Amino acid sequence: MTSSAAKAVRRKLPIGIQTFREIREEGYYYVDKTAYAWRLVSEGKYYFLSRPRRFGKSLFLDTLAELFAGNEPLFRGLFVHDRWDWNVRYPVVRLSFAEGRLQTAAALDEHIHVLLSDNAERLGVTIEPPPTDTHLRFKRLIERVAEKAGRRVVVLVDEYDKPILDNLTTPEVARAMREGLRNLYSVIKGQDAHVRFAFLTGVSKFSKASIFSGLNNLNDITVDAQYSAICGYTEEDLDTIFAPELEGLDRDQIRHWYNGYNWLGEAVYNPFDLLLLFQKREFRPYWFETGTPTFLIDLLKARRFFTPQLERLYATEELLSAFDVDGIEPEAILWQTGYLTIGAVHVSAGVTEYELRLPNREVRMALNRALTAAFLPVRPVASVTALINLMRTGDLERLRDHFQRLYASIPHDWYRKNSITHYEGYWASVFYSHLAALGLELIAEDVTHHGCIDLTVKLPERIYLFEFKVVPDEPEGAALAQLLAKGYAEKYRGEQLPVHLVGIEFSKRARNVVAVDAVRA
Repeated sequence: MTSSAAKAVRRKLPIGIQTFREIREEGYYYVDKTAYAWRLVSEGKYYFLSRPRRFGKSLFLDTLAELFAGNEPLFRGLFVHDRWDWNVRYPVVRLSFAEGRLQTAAALDEHIHVLLSDNAERLGVTIEPPPTDTHLRFKRLIERVAEKAGRRVVVLVDEYDKPILDNLTTPEVARAMREGLRNLYSVIKGQDAHVRFAFLTGVSKFSKASIFSGLNNLNDITVDAQYSAICGYTEEDLDTIFAPELEGLDRDQIRHWYNGYNWLGEAVYNPFDLLLLFQKREFRPYWFETGTPTFLIDLLKARRFFTPQLERLYATEELLSAFDVDGIEPEAILWQTGYLTIGAVHVSAGVTEYELRLPNREVRMALNRALTAAFLPVRPVASVTALINLMRTGDLERLRDHFQRLYASIPHDWYRKNSITHYEGYWASVFYSHLAALGLELIAEDVTHHGCIDLTVKLPERIYLFEFKVVPDEPEGAALAQLLAKGYAEKYRGEQLPVHLVGIEFSKRARNVVAVDAVRA
């Protein structure tokens, strides 16, 4: 145990608390992020940060607000305290779209007017006569505040994109929200002479052309190694600050369940997950249960997304940034919302490509449960425990029966009404998501010297190698034959575990599985 861990004391868990003052004054755990704040303020002026929901964006924004406001007592003992000039206080304009759901352009305008009125009242200025256009009123607010304070203004925007994201299923409304927000944010650049610092945060990373065309001087730190851990908790944070909470919890389990989010630098945990784990002492998908957008699941289903790709997916920087109302790629939304993270970076001939993967066990299990429910009209009969036990014991006969029942349970009428069943990847997607929902270790497109195994499942007791084939009509035995002919089992001979080869064939005519052939290699 490190000296810091030895000195750590048990404190209150800041579950759901996004107010820096409350955390510091009321004795909650706090992970010092002020070194990031100091670097941002010292090196630049306009910043944008995208992070998934419940990752601590709002708390970091509130920390910046208290720092610029000069509330020195709150920062005693923190990194920034002895580096900041506490004699200088800046007026802070804060805009947040986190509350409520705005569903019309008029509602957005009203919300903005209320925000601007609240800021004007708090900062002691009046705007007479008040302009009816939100961007003109925002402009006047910044000018009046700077004039009254005799200092430039700090602008902080939280959940900048929520009005758009809340309306993605109705594109015409989402477009109206986008235009209203673009009009508002363009003011910040126009007021450069009156702005000391600006920081905007949100979940999505909309292309600059779509929403920040008037604010094209933003420094996007979303994918920046030095800011990878600006939100979230690191391994060191757990072993030092949260050391008193670790007793009785399996440290490796904590890592496998909740760590793994990465933006090119140090990997982090989702703080919401960890805080609830420490309180409830039970491993559960806490973050996922707070609300996965049905839009995401519907989009993956409509796009016929091949779910085994979740284990390893490749995307260019342009693709990950190509997020807009009129063009949403599955890779972009999965990454931006936190269901995929960056696993590796490949640079070739000046082109950067990101290797994306599922961050941890929580996301793998919970996301695939949701996908299985979307892909199957009925709930699988076998329990999770029963299926895992079948795989652990290597009962190939009963496993064959399970998978045949799984596909046979899909009503014929559902095939006719759902075009998703008409593409070949559907069958493998159902199979993959069904197993991934169990939290098993999976390798999709497992590379060997002789080719790629469609899916590898590794358990402590044994290893399964799966090959999928779509046949015109009757079973052909081609799936198992390929596993044998390619010698795929050779890759795992050295692990001293039984290796099972499982060939699965789906019939285009029958629209069902027609063969599950399994042998022990």
